[in-house]
Amino acid sequence: MGEKQARILLVDDDHDFVSATRMILESKYQVIVAYEGGEGLRKAREEAPDLIILDVMMPVKDGFTAAEQLKGDPQLSEIPVIMLTGYSPSYSQRKGYPNIPASKGMTLEAEDYIQKPVKPEELLRRVEALLAKA
Repeated sequence: MGEKQARILLVDDDHDFVSATRMILESKYQVIVAYEGGEGLRKAREEAPDLIILDVMMPVKDGFTAAEQLKGDPQLSEIPVIMLTGYSPSYSQRKGYPNIPASKGMTLEAEDYIQKPVKPEELLRRVEALLAKA
């Protein structure tokens, strides 16, 4: 019997980014996908992933709000979270995206924060490091 593969929940509204990132992660992990924060929270409860990669800028429920709710839920609070973002103030000018102050990220309890674009080997290294701590 092989070693149990870690399960990673990837939450991002950019379908192309999800496809590319999923391919990278599936070389080592089982990947669950959600396309917005509310769906991500639901899947986190249903699937109990070992780690969550969460985009910041998403319509409906942004990543900061989703991360806050994850960390406030006793069932989910121990799951490591990597915030992944290409966030810049100009993003918040887009229709349908919340206007989020950059300072909001500073108060977050996420275990890591990665700026997009991220090199595949850097993403895998950070995921591996967090899973090793868990």
